[in-house]
Amino acid sequence: MRPRLHLETTIKSYLVARPSRDLILAGQQEATREWWDEKRQNYDLFVSEFVEIEAGCGDAMERG
Repeated sequence: MRPRLHLETTIKSYLVARPSRDLILAGQQEATREWWDEKRQNYDLFVSEFVEIEAGCGDAMERG
């Protein structure tokens, strides 16, 4: 049985966002993508309905 892992909104947002120009944020995005590609299959992944709602609101900076 694989461990359960509850994801928060940042994981989803880092996976779909354009690469940041901020070096620290870009590094976090890349580390998240690497984890997603290489490690996620080791876990049963879940998100709460609150994460879905928050992620569904989008980025205020993108909306204007």
